[in-house]
Amino acid sequence: MASPKPRCSSFATTSRTHMRPSGETIDDSFLTETKNTQNRKLSQKRKTLVSKLRKNLAEEYLRYLSERDARKILIADLNELRYQREDMSLAQSPGIWGEDPVKLTLALKMARQDLTRTQMELNTMKANFGDVVPRRDFEMQEKTNKELQEQLDSLRGDYEEVCKEHEILLQLHMTTLKERDQFHSDLQEIQRTSTPRPDWSKCEDVVAGGPDRWQMLAEGKNSDQLVDVLLEEIGEGLLREKDFFPGLGYGEAIPPFLRFDGLVENKKPTKKDVINLLKDAWKQRLVEEQKEKFPDFFFSFLEHRFGPGEAMAWAYTIFENIKLFHSNEVMSQFYAVLMGKRSESVYIKQKETVAQLLKEMTNADSQNEGLITMENLSTVLKSTFPFKKEEKILELMEAGGWHPNSSNADLINYRLLFIEDEEGQSMPFVQKLWEQYVDEKDEYLQELKQELGLELHDEVTLPKVREALMNIDPSLDKQTLNGYLSRAFQVPRTELPEKGEEKEDGIVVQVKIALERLQMTDIRRMGSREQEPAS
Repeated sequence: MASPKPRCSSFATTSRTHMRPSGETIDDSFLTETKNTQNRKLSQKRKTLVSKLRKNLAEEYLRYLSERDARKILIADLNELRYQREDMSLAQSPGIWGEDPVKLTLALKMARQDLTRTQMELNTMKANFGDVVPRRDFEMQEKTNKELQEQLDSLRGDYEEVCKEHEILLQLHMTTLKERDQFHSDLQEIQRTSTPRPDWSKCEDVVAGGPDRWQMLAEGKNSDQLVDVLLEEIGEGLLREKDFFPGLGYGEAIPPFLRFDGLVENKKPTKKDVINLLKDAWKQRLVEEQKEKFPDFFFSFLEHRFGPGEAMAWAYTIFENIKLFHSNEVMSQFYAVLMGKRSESVYIKQKETVAQLLKEMTNADSQNEGLITMENLSTVLKSTFPFKKEEKILELMEAGGWHPNSSNADLINYRLLFIEDEEGQSMPFVQKLWEQYVDEKDEYLQELKQELGLELHDEVTLPKVREALMNIDPSLDKQTLNGYLSRAFQVPRTELPEKGEEKEDGIVVQVKIALERLQMTDIRRMGSREQEPAS
């Protein structure tokens, strides 16, 4: 088919200048529009021609397929004729094969059918199992894959753990940076506002007893404690210079044992004499059957000891001394009890605890030599204080002479742990026991405040405090619990309402006041917060 000639001759002179009959020149925009129109028409004609050619090509391709199929059929027919001719030639010479031609023909036909069927099965097998591997190879690959999967899971777990540790380290890093910045700010503030550290060695020449006594007084004390010691030394000198004390009068705010008008003689006892007098007062208090209020007992004790005429002078003298010497253990505790800042049960319980410890260590001393092993010391402490943490037990052992290089078989003179010096000061072991008691009480009351979930200025009812105490200390018995509630709400035990009674909700107190009252009394944990499940 001859291809049509391109019809482009009409555009050959588009670049020339065309003139109208009137002699006017055709505008360029008109020529451009005319050219675009002709290009669109030409493009449309080309598309029509391409579509027609594609259609013709499709028809030709269909004719080609038909002719190919016909050719295959023809070839198959020719092959069949050739096979028949071969069969005929075999049939014409049966002697060569020695078999019946019909039988051979039938066998050949059956063989060809088997061949065809086998070929089909082979093709099917190739199609279905062409990508199948041997079982042995599959099992080996499966085993390898399982091992690699386990390694991957392990590495993934390690990676996740490392990621978590990385996050934790980042948080710690940020926290450390904040703390560093805060410490830096605090350091700058301290450097700006703080005064130079005092040279305490200057006090050696001022304190009575010289450098030796000052070294003894200053040993193991921080600056705040040294200020107290220095004030006590100065106050002691001033106290000795006084011959009389002015009476405080008979006001209600004045303690009963100090109610007096006029001048009271200063008896000027030594510090040791005051301490011995206070110890005697405690001994008398412990054996007293009818418990009267402690201030009344104190004045009665002085009247019995020095006579009614001298009791008031000794009351003022003892009071001024114990008020001055805060660093002395005996004086500070007696002053706190006398002024109602601490219950005397705290002192009594502490003495009972120390006595119980000494008894347990004596029982562990089978030879009665005053010596026990470090292992025995640890056992006694853990049995006496079952709820103390391990680090608290180690602190007590360190105060008793244990150190990390000590062995369990090392011996310790346990009696030396409980002796007192001439001023009534306990050894570091008993002091550490007292410090731990104070810290544990503070922790217990802080835990109670958190359990209440109230602010210090809020009011709290008796049932809520009862519930909070039982939550933080489930081992509390009824008698001890009622004692705490009686102290916190200032209600006699006999008048405390039972749990569930209506008037419970009418008994209220401010949280701050309740905690302060409990702080003054002997309050301690009776068991672990989480109770062991019943077996």
